Amino acid sequence: MSDFLEALGRAPDLLAQHLLLAMAALVLGIVLSLPLAVLSARVPVVGRVALGFASLVQTIPSLALLALFYPLLLSLSTLVGGGIPALGFLPSLLALTLYALLPILRNGVTGLAGIDPAVIEAADGVGMTAGQKLRLVEAPLVAPVLMAGIRTAAVWTIGAATLSTTVGQPSLGDMIFAGLQTQNWALVLAGCFAAAALALAVDALLGVIEHGIAQRKRGRVWVALGLLAAGILVALAPMLPASKPTVVIGAKGFSEQYILSRLVGHRLEAAGYHVQYKEGLGSGVMFAALTSSDVDVAIDYTGTIWTNEMKRGDNVPRDAMLAAIGAWEAKKGLNLLGRLGFENAYCFAMRGDRARALGVVSLDDLAAKADDLSFASDPEFLERPEWKAVKAAYPIRFRAANAYSPTFMYRALAGGRADVISAYTSDGRIAADKLVVLADPKHAIPNYDAILTISPRFAKNAKFLAVLRPLIGRIDVAAMREANYMVDRDTAKASPDAAARWLAAKIGL
Repeated sequence: MSDFLEALGRAPDLLAQHLLLAMAALVLGIVLSLPLAVLSARVPVVGRVALGFASLVQTIPSLALLALFYPLLLSLSTLVGGGIPALGFLPSLLALTLYALLPILRNGVTGLAGIDPAVIEAADGVGMTAGQKLRLVEAPLVAPVLMAGIRTAAVWTIGAATLSTTVGQPSLGDMIFAGLQTQNWALVLAGCFAAAALALAVDALLGVIEHGIAQRKRGRVWVALGLLAAGILVALAPMLPASKPTVVIGAKGFSEQYILSRLVGHRLEAAGYHVQYKEGLGSGVMFAALTSSDVDVAIDYTGTIWTNEMKRGDNVPRDAMLAAIGAWEAKKGLNLLGRLGFENAYCFAMRGDRARALGVVSLDDLAAKADDLSFASDPEFLERPEWKAVKAAYPIRFRAANAYSPTFMYRALAGGRADVISAYTSDGRIAADKLVVLADPKHAIPNYDAILTISPRFAKNAKFLAVLRPLIGRIDVAAMREANYMVDRDTAKASPDAAARWLAAKIGL
């Protein structure tokens, strides 16, 4: 219970941003849907097209819809010379607004179509204009049906807003995704509880408004509207200009990234910066966010930049790779500050007993046995160039290959649902679970030194660089594994924040 209450303590700031995003999307959805509903009721062709489009949007998974806005806005920003944020609030707002359209539009059209024609004829008979007829006759009759659609849209929007975490918009999804990755179920439960409570509260207030309209009790309507407005004003508080310079730290969706982003964040906060985190980003999204200064600092890996961004298929020595990446990033305005000191490479791992029983110690051995084995990887690996390079170097054809979040990938291996996984060399679970890392005699997998990269906005800021430079070369793989395991273990788990503080003390910072 104490873990749940402690996790719930992280909710207020995220709850405010979640509410702000969801309400902004709902209001924008209402603004777009209402005139469209009136036009759709008057012109059947417009109605068929509008409802068809809104229905089509609903068939797109909300996570995919959020992700699709990133390349769209990035391309648009490039066309107009920059300035359009491709991550964070804007793509989340656009995606959620589209999601809110259907219930409002459909209920509005249904309500208008259901009005008794005799009532409309009576309004025409007394000489009402089209505007008077809409305002004085149709709107009051349609309001209860329309409010039902708005309530449905509100609940959908608040639920889907948890996914905005994946495009860098802080929301209650931050707690859910971080808890899922680190197996902190109290954090997941607290995030779900807060999102559900918010949805129920908003739905209840909208219900009061609906009832007030139906019963023609204006006092109830204004009180409920006032409470909603007060909630939104509270949500606006974090948007007030910070008195300190704000830095955005990017991180991917696994424990090591959560820990290192907090390590960087703690140093910047101590130096007087206001820090925001955009966590759970994919590799490609995070690098693009760095180049566009949507993210100011991030930790990536040399092999990821080499294969994913530079499209290099060769494998060169560590120093040569680092120098080539630094020169390439400099052309994009980035500053590769240096290596942190440890490597987190992809590797293939098996349970010790299973590897010994099959006589597998290398990828060559694995290739000979793969036909009878199942493979589990993180969602990214099966689409990465490294996997293609491994398949080109070794004739590996698994019986089955499935993607899991990293946490569940290790669970699948432990439970026998997978025979081989794509693990990470700095993961503390390799030693804790007594896994065997298979040798790569053909060097198909490149180096993966952890590197600290600064966005163009701070690339030449001497004060900023001086704060982060002490991290360079200070973290060895043993310390990183231990910090990772503090977060990933099943009992006596530490939060990424606590693990970052432990790691800072361990390396003497």
